Amino acid sequence: MARKSYWVSGVLAALASALAVANAAVTAPHVRIAATKQLPTPLPYPYDEMANADAAVDAAFVRAKASGKRVLVDLGGNWCPDCRILAGVMALPEVKPFLEKHFEIVSVDVGRFDRNLQIPVRFRIAKLGGVPWLVIAKPDGTVLTSSYEVTDEHHSRPQAMVDWLAHWAN
Repeated sequence: MARKSYWVSGVLAALASALAVANAAVTAPHVRIAATKQLPTPLPYPYDEMANADAAVDAAFVRAKASGKRVLVDLGGNWCPDCRILAGVMALPEVKPFLEKHFEIVSVDVGRFDRNLQIPVRFRIAKLGGVPWLVIAKPDGTVLTSSYEVTDEHHSRPQAMVDWLAHWAN
């Protein structure tokens, strides 16, 4: 009998919660967008599909040698939701200045694992296991980390992504 009353009270609580949500939705003001108003252009894709990846990576290392910063190579594709989320987190006004202070950043479009694959090979990555794949290296090219764990299940929150990146800052 105790099981049944526990189950019934749980069902009643769920129904009460659902009714409260439904009631709030009915009484909440509706947001309307005028039909003539156009939405802004979507955010730009983080990976330039037409860029010369070799030249971009070389330039990042030249800048790193001059600045003493580390190089952050972001390998990804515009089709990848995790890549776009990471790019968005890295572009946040609270995050971007920190990253720019510590890293020379270069994004490399690897398409659907069919473009610019010489770049991962350059960093001794035999095969990309997923994207976004980040390589963090010293200005002399010494790889400190090479991984796609920045968006794994342990780093799926923006703060966890930023903490992972901050760990590798100078």
